[in-house]
Amino acid sequence: MIIKVKVPSPGESITEVEVASWFVKNGDYVSKNQVIAEIDSDKATLEISAEENGVISLMVEKGNKIQVGDVLCIIDTSKKKSIDNEEKIQKKQDIIKKIPSPASKKILSEKNISIEFIQGTGKEVKITKKNCILDELSTDNTDSSLSPIIDESIPTYRSREKKITPLSSLRRKLSERLVSVKNQTAVLTTFNEVDMQEIFIIRKKYKNIFKEKHGVNLGFMSFFTLSCVRALKLYPDVNAMISGSEKINFEYYDISIAISGSKGLMVPVIRNAEDLSFRGIEKEIHRLSTRVRNGKITINEMTGGTFTITNGGVFGSMLSTPIINPPQSAILGIHKVVERPVVINGAIVIRPVMYLALSYDHRIIDGRESVGFLVSVKEAIENPIKFLMEGSENNIHRVLEL
Repeated sequence: MIIKVKVPSPGESITEVEVASWFVKNGDYVSKNQVIAEIDSDKATLEISAEENGVISLMVEKGNKIQVGDVLCIIDTSKKKSIDNEEKIQKKQDIIKKIPSPASKKILSEKNISIEFIQGTGKEVKITKKNCILDELSTDNTDSSLSPIIDESIPTYRSREKKITPLSSLRRKLSERLVSVKNQTAVLTTFNEVDMQEIFIIRKKYKNIFKEKHGVNLGFMSFFTLSCVRALKLYPDVNAMISGSEKINFEYYDISIAISGSKGLMVPVIRNAEDLSFRGIEKEIHRLSTRVRNGKITINEMTGGTFTITNGGVFGSMLSTPIINPPQSAILGIHKVVERPVVINGAIVIRPVMYLALSYDHRIIDGRESVGFLVSVKEAIENPIKFLMEGSENNIHRVLEL
């Protein structure tokens, strides 16, 4: 029976994909559900699995483009698994014997050389005196008379090879989008710094209880997500986009979270973040992060965000100017927390400080809105009990659902 494996649709409006990788060779035996290939679209990479056991015939070469619905490969289920060529070679090698001549035996004994390191000739690999002498000279560098003369005045270089690989469809499309953002938007970035002391205190006090209760960590991202939702309500143009000659203001808050995966940076979306608690946001971030890192994230999970948060701090970044995720109009960059001396009430103290960066499209967002938004985020992070936890420390247990 012949099974035709066809190209699935990665998402709406996508009609063409590229064969990014083959994990099997033509004529290989494959098992049902075995991953055999990866295909790239301009939005995501999808794995293709074998639908049945059998011998595979590849219909498209790596790097070629193919239409959704076309046949990618065929699997002949009537053919059974045969012994792999490597197994045959190994079995053949297992019967080969190395037989040293009398003269070579003496050299091997005197020089304490293992027969395994000596090459021979013939079907049974006969080891001769000549083999032993040549192999000894090629491996023994202890005699200075045999060592080459090296002119130390001449510089020596290590390998200077280079590897050239074509960009995937996903990477090419990302490049086009980034250049498009630069050319078609008026991007500015405003900066501020935030004292993370209160967040540190809350997390230190409640993170273990939170983890035991909900099975996820109480991280920074839930605090920043809720702070951004609050700030977006205060400055609605930051939660808007331009469509032709119109401005669209969203009255819901779908927060995109940049997550690094094996295929690059992915930006899945937390839907209706305004309706989620700390627990809900942390669980959703954990779910989406796991799907990104396992290569299971879908197109639908990455489209439709209204605002983005990216955390360069996980890689050690102190400060950056993040680039807008189109068609959105703004993105918040958060960074590494570093202990710094700051002045509080006239005294110098050491505090955990993070730099914040808001990149925004100046065509739709003015300086007042951008600066006000960032100040609002800073305000909520520096006083989370007042602005994120209903104004009282007595409410923390209820807000964290402990």
